[in-house]
Amino acid sequence: MEKPYTYKKEKPFACDVCCKSFSLKSNLIRHLVTHTKEKPFTCDVCSKAFSIKANLTLHLRTHTEEKPFACEVCTKTFSLKSSLDRHLRTHTKEKPFVCDVCSKRFSEKSDLKKHFRTHTKEKRFECNLCNKAFCEKWYLKTHLLMHTKEKPFACNLCNKAFSEESRLKTHLRTHTEKKTFACDICSKAFPQQKNLKTHLLTHTKEKPFACDVCGKAFSVKSNLMMHLRTHTEEKPYTCDLCNKAFSRKSDFERHVRTHTKEKRFECDICTKRFSEKSYLKKHLRTHTKEKPFACDVCTKAFSQKSDLKAHLVTHTNEKPYSCGICNKTFSWQSCLKTHLRTHAEEKPFAYNNCSEAFSLQQHFQGTFTDSYERATESMSHL
Repeated sequence: MEKPYTYKKEKPFACDVCCKSFSLKSNLIRHLVTHTKEKPFTCDVCSKAFSIKANLTLHLRTHTEEKPFACEVCTKTFSLKSSLDRHLRTHTKEKPFVCDVCSKRFSEKSDLKKHFRTHTKEKRFECNLCNKAFCEKWYLKTHLLMHTKEKPFACNLCNKAFSEESRLKTHLRTHTEKKTFACDICSKAFPQQKNLKTHLLTHTKEKPFACDVCGKAFSVKSNLMMHLRTHTEEKPYTCDLCNKAFSRKSDFERHVRTHTKEKRFECDICTKRFSEKSYLKKHLRTHTKEKPFACDVCTKAFSQKSDLKAHLVTHTNEKPYSCGICNKTFSWQSCLKTHLRTHAEEKPFAYNNCSEAFSLQQHFQGTFTDSYERATESMSHL
């Protein structure tokens, strides 16, 4: 059996310029070009230049669309052998890269390297404008946008601009991607079969991926993987601005936008902008009047999933929210929060011209109404 790859610290080849060390001499030679900025290998088609000839050879395949490496399992083809090797692991589920510190396994070497930095706390990527350092290059790129506000990636079809190339690529699919895979139940269409398969689970309610720790089940494997971090308390994504840590990359990216105030998602109908795609989807339903979340008991439909969950309690009489002080139970979390104030004697609702305060808003409003009516009645007798 082949011995799994582990992240080794032996790096005998050191750069004379910055003292960075490498495990292979070829990697050192490749690194030296980052100091000289020399790019002697130029593409004849688009004039893009490269520091290494091998990178030029690989780049040329983007013009010829040559994909010589085919998967024997699903016949999918790739322009790079490394891409084929990476793809094959999606079939074999192989994870040959093992962390020496915590024994966690990864299917990609790059993922192992990223993970290893959570142990070393190494921050190799430094901002030239404010000298702030980051552990990942992606974090540095995101940070630089706070200085430049630059959006260099523009859509040729609608001129919409983006700060990152990956976001432009995602946007371009809204113009070009055909949704050929349709759901037989609700007719919703998807560009890829895997998207349709994931969607079908919303109809079947099937949850084949179960947590070994608490038994909670999920319809998608990626959701199970994210859930497992609630047990391990692993939070590999840390905000460099406020040091807040997150277990999921999506939560981290959402948090970063609270600093940048970026609102990337725009409504095509009223041009209102949102920081999250999910917020835009919810907003669009105010225009379409769509109510995709239906109750299985009484067929009542709702525009928001949270509204459906709140409605279901009226059928089940479930009271999952319990007071830790008196054990009183409630159907909604908001009711529990209101109840807790009766123990804490918190009274956030007060009238400006009166010293009296109230724990419940309805008590404050009721007292204000009574006072107003009494004052009006007194005035009528003058």
